[in-house]
Order: sequence, then C-alpha cells, then structure tokens
Amino acid sequence: MKRFFLVTVFLVSSLLVVAQNLSVMEELREDPKKAYGNDYPYLYRMGPLTKAPKGYKPFYISHYARHGSRYYWNDRLYKELDTLMQAADAGGVLTEEGEQFYSRFKEVKAELMTGISELTIVGWQQHQDIARTMYNRFPEVFKGGGNVSAISSLSGRCVISMSAFCQELVQCNPKIEIREQSSRFTLDGVVPTDKENPIKHDYPSVRPRYEKNRSSFQSDTTIYQTILSRFFTSTQGLPGRPRHIVDNLVSLYTSLPSIQHEGLLGNLITDEDILRRWESSNLGSYSWVFGDQNKMIPILRDIILKADDVLSGRSDHRADLRFGHDSCIGPLTVLMGINGASLDPEDPYDVKYCYQNWETCKACNIQLVFYKGRKASDPILVKCLLNGSEATLPLASDKFPYYNWSEVREYYLSRCNQFEK
Repeated sequence: MKRFFLVTVFLVSSLLVVAQNLSVMEELREDPKKAYGNDYPYLYRMGPLTKAPKGYKPFYISHYARHGSRYYWNDRLYKELDTLMQAADAGGVLTEEGEQFYSRFKEVKAELMTGISELTIVGWQQHQDIARTMYNRFPEVFKGGGNVSAISSLSGRCVISMSAFCQELVQCNPKIEIREQSSRFTLDGVVPTDKENPIKHDYPSVRPRYEKNRSSFQSDTTIYQTILSRFFTSTQGLPGRPRHIVDNLVSLYTSLPSIQHEGLLGNLITDEDILRRWESSNLGSYSWVFGDQNKMIPILRDIILKADDVLSGRSDHRADLRFGHDSCIGPLTVLMGINGASLDPEDPYDVKYCYQNWETCKACNIQLVFYKGRKASDPILVKCLLNGSEATLPLASDKFPYYNWSEVREYYLSRCNQFEK
C-alpha cells in the first residue's frame, strides 16, 4: 500500500510539474531577464490566490528568504575585469564599443569596489514589498499584532534584508512585536553550513542523474566568440581564458539591474545572448542545488519544530522568518520537492521542467502558510508559496494548493531522518 501511495504521489507531482512548465521557453521569451538565473531581480507576483476551503483561515507563516539585490559578493569579478580592460587598452585591442565601455567602467569602479557584497536600495525595497504583500494577503495572521521571530545569517546583506522586511511589517501594523537575531545560536536554522555554526553536520552530497548523460546536451558555444568580438579585436595576450573572460562579462551584465547601472555595457551584451546560454547555465545551477540538498536538513527540521511549537501552544509566534542565501534556499527547494525540483530527471533536456534557476533569484522566498478550521478536530492545512505563487509539494492532495499538514510533516520528517543511525 505504501509503495502504491508513493508511486501515485510521484505521478501526480510529475503531471503537475509538466503541466506547469510546458511553456518554460515561452516564459523566458516573454521576460528574457529570467535567463539571468539567480541574478534575476525579484519580480512581484500579485496574482489571485486560491480561496481556502470553507471555514479555514490562516494563522501562522513559516518563511525562508534569500537576501535582496546586492553588489557582487566578492571583489574577484571587479578586479579581474579591471585587469582585463587595462591590458586590452594597453594592447590596443579594444573595439570602439569596448573603449566606450571601459571609459564607463572606470567611472563606476570605485563604487563597485566599495559596494562589494552589500545590499542595494533595490534589495531593500524588494523585502519591504514582499513583507507588505505577505501582510495584505494574510491579514488574519497578523490581526491584533502578535509576536514574530526573525533570524538571519551573519552576513550584512542578510541582516539588512531582515531589517527591511521587519520594518515594513511593523509599518503595516505597529502592534506586531518582532525579535530580530543574527547569531551563531540560530545559524542551524538559517545557514547550517556556515563555518561559524557551532553545530557540525556531515550530510552527504548527491549528484543529479542527468549528469551521466550530460554529454548528450548540445550547448551553444558560438555565443562566446560573438561576445568577445564585440569587445576585442584580439584576445591574444589578455589575462584569463576566453571562456572565463566571457563568463565575467556576463556576470557583470546580469548584475546591473540589482545595482541600478543598466546600460553600463551598452549593446555589447544583450538579453538575447543570455537567453541563448540559459539552458546550459540552468543545468549547472541544478547540479549545485541538487547536490547540496541534504545539507539543508537542519533548516527543514527548524521549520517543522517551530510549527510544532505553535500548534502545541508552546509558541505564540504569528510568523517565523529566516533570511539567508541562494546557497541555502536553492537546495532547500530541492529537499522540499517544491514544484517538482526533486524529480531528478535523467535527460538533461528535462531538467528545465522541474527547476528554473530564476526561482532562486534575488530576494526569492518560500512561505508555508498554515490554516485551521472552525473545529478543533479539523486537520491543519498548509499551502506553499514560492516567490509569491502557489506551488506544488511532493504529496497528493484533493484540495490543492492546500495540503494536510500532518502528511506533509510526516513526509518531511522522513527526509530529515534519512541519515539518522
């Protein structure tokens, strides 16, 4: 019976995912910036939500978010580009457009180097808007105020993202009391892999099955020479391999909306160029988010335990908020099987149907919204939102997007306990 149930769940999840993602490439063509992957600035999704079953109201939210838009996370990108452009200028191998870019780059270089890793105003506004959207969508949760807990990684961009979110939530209702914490004591629930985490884990990494067939995937390699020829008349003697040079230039380009410098590269790189690279880059993204999924077990366990505390009356929290990184929320999405991210296809061309790396964008977030019925005997229901849209979980439900929490809890506990001896 258990085998039949698991097979049924897999088939239902697969069908839902395929139905949702048959138009992935059409979606990209409608919004080419989604090809920026995890550099994609958060897009607010304010579409209508499915009405809750009769008699049910939301009462608690468990949340995990990535920090908002930022400058590049370390100084390597800006330093390498500066060295590259200096060498190209000295060697006289810049095209006319390349010279114009270099002139603009020098004007903003000091700002870029100063801003390394820091949250931008774009990132601040993203989290304020997400907080207000949460409040407006689920007013019953925060009616009359109440206590909220917020924890963050030790990174400044995450702390400021948390601050932006919490400030906006209190602006919505001054009766809300929020305790914000960025501490080694809470790292296990937000960034368990942080070297500062006093709790050490040894969960194994895993490889997605598509990697065995990676050679069957044909990527568009002509785009590299196309981009190089726009910048340089020759790459002879320039520092760095040509492919690495292009990767750096693309990384700069996709970061520009987050730092309010769109146009810095002129037409040297276009959204169409990034679109041509997307499916290949999405495969690379899937490898790392799939590979690290087990390392996020402490976060999933934290979600379960804090929900248990609320349901048992040991906690009076209206919401538990977490602010971390793409290196956590990406693998967490796979561990939780959101929108079929854990389906692990063998065919590289099928990966895009279960995972799209723009879902791990700047300020991306998972919200588990808990609902209770009028009667104490009514089962607790839960709904998952991924970046504001109702999402599937790897379980059967006759009330989609609402799931029976006891079944979700049991399934996720089994995921958490799979390596327990």
